[in-house]
Amino acid sequence: MSKRCFVVMGVSGSGKTTVAQALANRLDAKFIDGDDLHPRANIQKMQQGMPLDDDDRAPWLTRINDAVFSFASKQEAGVVVCSALKRRYRDAIRKDNPQVHFVYLKGEQRLIAKRMAQRSGHFMQPVMLSSQFAALEEPDATEKDVTACDVAATVAVIVDQLMQQFYPA
Repeated sequence: MSKRCFVVMGVSGSGKTTVAQALANRLDAKFIDGDDLHPRANIQKMQQGMPLDDDDRAPWLTRINDAVFSFASKQEAGVVVCSALKRRYRDAIRKDNPQVHFVYLKGEQRLIAKRMAQRSGHFMQPVMLSSQFAALEEPDATEKDVTACDVAATVAVIVDQLMQQFYPA
C-alpha cells in the first residue's frame, strides 16, 4: 500500500474524527486529530462560543501542514482531521505536500446539527454550526485532490469507498 496522507475535512459534527480513526485503523496509519494542534487561545475562544477568524487559524494550519509534511518525510501513511473549510486553508495544507489527499465529509446542516446535539465533551458548540456552514467553501472540480463522501452513509461504507478508490484490489 502506498504511503499517502489523508486530511478528513468538513464542518464540525460531520464525523471527521470517527471516519479518520476508522480509515487510519484500516490503513494501519498514524492518526492526528487536528483539534489537538489548536493553540490554547483558539480553544479558549471556541469554548466561549466565539468562531475563529483567519488570524486565529494561521498557526493551526501551519501545524497541520507540518504534520502532513512529517508523514511524507518519514514515508509514513497518516490521517489528519481538519475542518479545512476554505480553499485557502486547504491550499495552506497542500503547500509542499503533493502527497496529501482531502476527504470531504459532505452533509446537510439538519443532519449534522442532530448529530452534534447527541454528543458531549467537545469544545465546539452546536450553536456555532451555522457559522461553519457560512464559512464553508465546498471543494470544486479544480481541486483534483479532494474526494467527497456523503455523511448519510455509514462509517464502514465511507471507508470501504475510499479503500476501493485509492487501493483497488
